[in-house]
Parts: sequence; C-alpha cells; structure tokens
Amino acid sequence: MEKKVTVEELLEKAKKPAQDAMKLHPFYRGKVQVTPKCAIRDFNDFGIWYTPGVAEPCRDIAKDPEKVFEHTNKANFVAVASDGTRVLGLGDIGPLAGLPVMEGKALLFKYLGGVDAFPLMIDTKDPDEFIQAVKWASPTFGGINLEDISSPKCFYILDRLREELDIPVWHDDQQGTAAITLAGVINGLKIVGKKLNEVLFSIIGAGAANICLIRTLIKAGVPPRNIIAVDSKGILHPNRADIETLKEKNPYKYKIAMETNGEGREGDMAEAIRDTDVCIAASKPGPGTIKKEWVEKMNHPAVMFAEANPVPEIWPWEAKEAGVKVFGTGRSDFPNQVNNSLGFPGIFRGTLDVMAKTITDEMHIAAAYAIAEVAERKGLREDYIVPTMDDWEVFPYEATQVALKAIEQGIARKKMSRQEIYEKAEETIKSAREQAQAMMKYGFIKLP
Repeated sequence: MEKKVTVEELLEKAKKPAQDAMKLHPFYRGKVQVTPKCAIRDFNDFGIWYTPGVAEPCRDIAKDPEKVFEHTNKANFVAVASDGTRVLGLGDIGPLAGLPVMEGKALLFKYLGGVDAFPLMIDTKDPDEFIQAVKWASPTFGGINLEDISSPKCFYILDRLREELDIPVWHDDQQGTAAITLAGVINGLKIVGKKLNEVLFSIIGAGAANICLIRTLIKAGVPPRNIIAVDSKGILHPNRADIETLKEKNPYKYKIAMETNGEGREGDMAEAIRDTDVCIAASKPGPGTIKKEWVEKMNHPAVMFAEANPVPEIWPWEAKEAGVKVFGTGRSDFPNQVNNSLGFPGIFRGTLDVMAKTITDEMHIAAAYAIAEVAERKGLREDYIVPTMDDWEVFPYEATQVALKAIEQGIARKKMSRQEIYEKAEETIKSAREQAQAMMKYGFIKLP
C-alpha cells in the first residue's frame, strides 16, 4: 500500500520543479531551436540549399504540390497551436504566458517521437479567427497539435480544422488523454477480470478530456447506455433542467446527456459512482472531490483513474482501502501515471511517416491498444498497467500500429510495410535522442 502523503508534503515537493524552472528557463532562454539537417561542406553549398539551386525544387512543387513532402521537411513539421486560454492548471493566461508550455510540448515531440514541432501562439480568443490563422499557416506543416484551448470552443476548432485541412489535426487534451486512459482501462480490466463491453462506467467531469473519452469508449465497443457522466451540476440525463441550454451552448455535452445513462440515473456524483465497475475522473483537484464512502459502493474489484493535478480527486490509499484494485493518477510519483506523453509523440510519428491526411478516432484507439500491449508484454501488475516514458520501445511500436491503421483506412499518402514503418520510426526516434545527447556531450547544449 502506498505511503500516505499529506497535502503539505506534496506541495513542498511540488515547489522544487518550479524553483528549478525559474533558474533554468532564463539560463537557456527557451527549450527548442532550429538546427540544420543538410550537409554544409562549404559556402558553395548555399547555392544548392538557397538561390539559385532552390528554384528547381520550387518549380517541381509548383507542378505537383505533393512533391513538397519530397523536397522539404513538411512531413516532419508539426505546429503546437494555442491561444493560451486554458493552460495546464493556470487557466486563461494568454498567448505570451502560454509559450513556455508549448515550447515544452515541442521538446517532448522531438525527444520522444523525433518530430520537429514548433510553438504557434495565436493572439485571438475568437475561434473562427483562430481557425483561419491555423489554415493560413498550414502549408508549412505536416500536422497540427492543438493545445490548451478552452472548452467548448476547442471541440468546434478541432472539428472544423479536421474537416477543412488535408493534414492531421489533433487536440492532445482531448484525443491524447483519451488514448492513454483507454490503454489503462484495457489493462486494468484484464487485471480485475472484466470485459470492456460489459462493465458500467462512471465518468466524473465533462470537459474536453472526458467528452472525447466518452466518444472513444463508445467507438472502442462500450455501449453508450453503460456510461454515466457527471458535470458540476450532477449526472447528465435528458430530463435536466438545463438541457435546452446545453443543446444551444454545448452540443457535445447535450449529445452525451441524450445518448448515455441507460438506467436513467439522476442525482449527484455519489449516485453516478454507485455500482459502477470503472470510474474515470478528470475534474476538480482533491483531495476529497471523490469521497471514500462513495467508492466503497462501486462494483468491486473496481478500476479507477483520478486524473486531476496537482492532487487527484481521491488519494490512492483511500481508493484502495475502499476496494479499488487498480488505481491510476496523472502524477509521476504514484503508480500507473496516465501520461499524455506516452501518446502524442508515437501517434504523430506514425501519422507523419505515412503522410496521413488526418488522425481518425480509430487511429488513436489503435495507439491505445499498442500502449496497452507494450505494458502487457513487460508483465501487468496492479501498479503497472501502462508503460512509463522510460519504456522507450512503446513509441516506435505505437507509431507502427497507428501508421498501419491509416493505411488500412485509406488516408495515408505513402504505403509501407510493417517492418519499414517500425524501422523508420525507431531510427528517427533514436537519432533525435542521440542528437540531444551529443549536443550536451560536446557543449552545444550547456549543462546547468
């Protein structure tokens, strides 16, 4: 059983990264930079890479726009696009204050997935203006990662851009969280001996992450009637007093209210959790958001993920004492961390390598099963149901499964064999890590 930790101890521990961040961010003045990938043997080579030689690739692309993937790095460029309206746990802090987060995301993209990602902060809160800005910038990129955009406009932005662009558009707060959570559910259910299409789910919180998770669970085989969702006002159901307001202002939540909750439950969080097999919370930080006595009334052995940061909705030891067999959080200092970083680098790696035109729900579900399989091969335990970032083999394997799904769905511009996909992903990811290590070794990245 995990050691009981007080809020004060957690907050004290949490200060260390923040203190280091205030020293090291100004030390490096950012986390990512541009470095050449072509040979520069002497200054004559600039005649190849720039004028006059560069005119020939330009003409070739003008005749056949698909040649842009052959002559440029477009197929490995991803924009991390944000308006800064819902940054981490900081809320609406704006595009300038959100830039360090997007740089950090770009760093994870490169080191974990070998993806050349760039922060793209957009100074507007209007969703249509944001969409237009991304569309204007899209010729440069092979993919768009939407990040830290407030709900519900994040759904509208994602849906529009997926429909209107011929490159993959992804919202990590939605699809990334859904993928890694589904992976945890898959393996958690194996440990408790239950089946995905038979269990009853309670979903606590109806923001971007859980709305996408519900859609993902349904596509993965969970009957909609087996899902009971809760927002800040209680269980979602067709008879709520605010149902017409939801229909007008949040059609995504309205759809959940109308199509899930086959038992027709009404009431609060405690009523939603009662007799469910799996509880997934992405709501208000705890402790105490979810009460131990509510968890005791689940259908045990149960699976629970309390994903709020910095403090989960309920402490792990309280959930365990209440009968939960498999418990996960969003924190790295507790077992079973539900970490988006296990998803997006590998998902984009596979998507970009076959030059897919979009990222479908089926692709991120394929990623979830790949993540789950890597953990299963290493040996499932109650405290190990998903890999950690140290299990680096998850990324090329995940990339392979995603790429194969894109080919199967007919949305890949480039067809490759399973072996070719895996070897390319593995080589690209290894190269990115080795490059970073070499730059530190030879002093191009100074150690603090």
